[in-house]
Amino acid sequence: MQIRIATAADAALLAELSERTFRETFAADNTPENMAAYLASAFSESIQAAELADAATIFLIAEIDGAPAGYAKLQLDGDDAIEINRLYAATERIGSGVGAALMQASLDEASRRGREKVWLAVWDQNQRARAFYQKWGFEQVGSKPFVLGDDVQTDLVLTRSSRT
Repeated sequence: MQIRIATAADAALLAELSERTFRETFAADNTPENMAAYLASAFSESIQAAELADAATIFLIAEIDGAPAGYAKLQLDGDDAIEINRLYAATERIGSGVGAALMQASLDEASRRGREKVWLAVWDQNQRARAFYQKWGFEQVGSKPFVLGDDVQTDLVLTRSSRT
């Protein structure tokens, strides 16, 4: 497995991978209408291109044998924090270490950029992800709304130090 920082040339790949992994993770628990509305507003190629062009955003892409296996989106937040805005492994790669490798690479990137705090938000209904983040030492510090179509859901806000 290799993890690399995405470039502007990865906009189409990230659009496809982002939409696919989000759909694989959440479609069973949400209405098709709400999924379609969110996917259209979040993962188009033009949106990914704009995010790639943003100096405060870093995408990490995990590849196995040259094929995308997952990704993380990091967002610089203030002077001392970094947000793991997304961290997804393709369904066929869950359990193969992709998530762990992306998490370690995200923490390493935070440290490399001098960011002491790492935080993320996770859907309160996503037990698998919550357990994964707990294993990595994240602790809940709050909650915030997440809007998926016309459904207002609750995300838990978790944080930890970037030092491993």
